[in-house]
Amino acid sequence: MTNLLVTDRQGNDHQIAADLGISLMEAIRATVGEIEAICGGCRSCATCHVYVDERYSAFIPQITEEEDDILENSDHRRPMSRLSCQIPVSDEMSGMQVTIAPEE
Repeated sequence: MTNLLVTDRQGNDHQIAADLGISLMEAIRATVGEIEAICGGCRSCATCHVYVDERYSAFIPQITEEEDDILENSDHRRPMSRLSCQIPVSDEMSGMQVTIAPEE
């Protein structure tokens, strides 16, 4: 298990314990909610859009071209925007802060 701090769309912080190997999207949906994940994690929508703490960028997979293309269409994109379905939970992410992006 890895402990994460998730900030929801209302600005409330949630300490969650996430199972290793599942996607960040699955961990957030199971605890905080607010993420629709319409495509189910297939990297074909942006309904699991989050902002990741840049201090942890070395511990998450690099953004793929497909993910970058999807996020390019978001009105809420930031430098550390990611699709949470593309980030597997790992021990190295312990303590990472993630903020759920506003709905499109």
